[in-house]
Amino acid sequence: MEQKVVQPSSLQKAIEQFKLLDEKITHYSSILGLADWDQKVMAPKKGRNVFAKATGTLRTEIFQLSVSPEMGHLLETLTLENHYSQLDQATRAKVREYKRYYQKSKAIPADLFKEYSILTAQANDAWEEARENNDFAGYLPFLEKIIDYKRQFAKIYGYNEHPYDALLDEFEPGLTVKRLDPLFAKLRESSVQLLERIRKNGQPTKVKVFDQSFEIEKQKAFNRFILPLIGFDMQAGRLDETVHPFAQTVNIGDVRLTTRYLEKNVRSALFGTIHEAGHGIYEQHVNPNYEETVLQSGASFGIHESQSRFLENMIGRSREFWHFFCPKLKEYFPEQLKDVTVEEFYRAVNTVQPSLIRVEADELTYNLHIMLRYEIEKALIGGEIEARDLPAIWNQKMMDYLGISPGTDTEGVLQDVHWSFGGIGYFPSYSLGNLYAAQILRAIQKDIPDLYSNIEKGKFKIIQEWLKENIHQYGKLYTPNELIVKVTGEELNADYLIDYLEKKYTEVYCL
Repeated sequence: MEQKVVQPSSLQKAIEQFKLLDEKITHYSSILGLADWDQKVMAPKKGRNVFAKATGTLRTEIFQLSVSPEMGHLLETLTLENHYSQLDQATRAKVREYKRYYQKSKAIPADLFKEYSILTAQANDAWEEARENNDFAGYLPFLEKIIDYKRQFAKIYGYNEHPYDALLDEFEPGLTVKRLDPLFAKLRESSVQLLERIRKNGQPTKVKVFDQSFEIEKQKAFNRFILPLIGFDMQAGRLDETVHPFAQTVNIGDVRLTTRYLEKNVRSALFGTIHEAGHGIYEQHVNPNYEETVLQSGASFGIHESQSRFLENMIGRSREFWHFFCPKLKEYFPEQLKDVTVEEFYRAVNTVQPSLIRVEADELTYNLHIMLRYEIEKALIGGEIEARDLPAIWNQKMMDYLGISPGTDTEGVLQDVHWSFGGIGYFPSYSLGNLYAAQILRAIQKDIPDLYSNIEKGKFKIIQEWLKENIHQYGKLYTPNELIVKVTGEELNADYLIDYLEKKYTEVYCL
């Protein structure tokens, strides 16, 4: 669609036109979110190829609106010094978000962007099929093209030191390899040392309690029972099944969670659902005044992951959580859990055991999975390795980091969906989420000293009210760095997560 170039005659007119353009882009994005959800959850396979082209067209339309001459002129007008100073806080934040995207993306040709959008929509199906059939070779042509596009985009976006910085910035504004490397190095060293102590001196947990069949229909029933109790509004959302769990927001009143059920692994859907609920609750709590604007989502992917990891691990894997929920879980699975005490169950769900699959990894070794992917992505975008080399590199890094190696590519390089949708630069958000979450935990405990006694009584409302008041309501109003400083009083600090893991697992394993 050709855009009319508008030269606003007044600040108020520019603000009104900017608001209308923001609303239009957000409406299109909402419909695209619904289409993306449908393609992954409901759409029959035979129609997905055409569906991919249709979503590619819509994604390109959103892109063209975001980098249109109209957007450029409006941003230029609104950022004039005498104009910008008159904008309210929310409008300034909207201008910041669109300006950031505009400056990075305006040089990308629309045809190139459309080709990329259709490719990534098609690549999701190719990935699903390859994963199911352990067929990396079948997926490789899609992956090679995606990596080529991302290398091109990194050059277009621009960077100061490392090309991967340009892609990191898409998910965590301002983050660079230079900033991330020391954070990860510190976390890696402490995690490996703690893992070694657990291997040598830890008291075994009764993790074998999970080596049983847990009827899937009962798992579904328990998940639907637990969601509203921990704060997810089922009147403003739903829960469905998919190959790789995710949360998708259509709007604040329509937030869709997905999970994956495995009969022989009850923890997968249980903690996957709690994790996605963290994302969903965040989106449901955004200030309604920001709906239909660019501010209606979370501050960044890292901050978003902090909410899902906080709910999944620091709440959902706590002793107090299972003091409340274990008796209720036993009502659904009386035979499987009849001889298991609450303390045994708590220690079992916190078992540290290097595993092949990231989404099923324990809280301690999870970050090692992320670091493996981070190193691979840096090397891919830097041109040091190629897509065809990934299975061998992946397997070697799994051995180096976790002491285990996948027997198939399905368990290895094909396990994650992220590369198929072009999410290179996304993975660090998960560990950033853990880092943010530990820092937020320290802040919430200052305000709610009896946090865990509330959890033990099933009182989650006080927690969600604090998160809404301090984090959720703001949407994208603040940058991630501004928000974490506002909430905790300091910038991101790895020490809080290191201390949290050390204290928790020393106690769990009687070290």
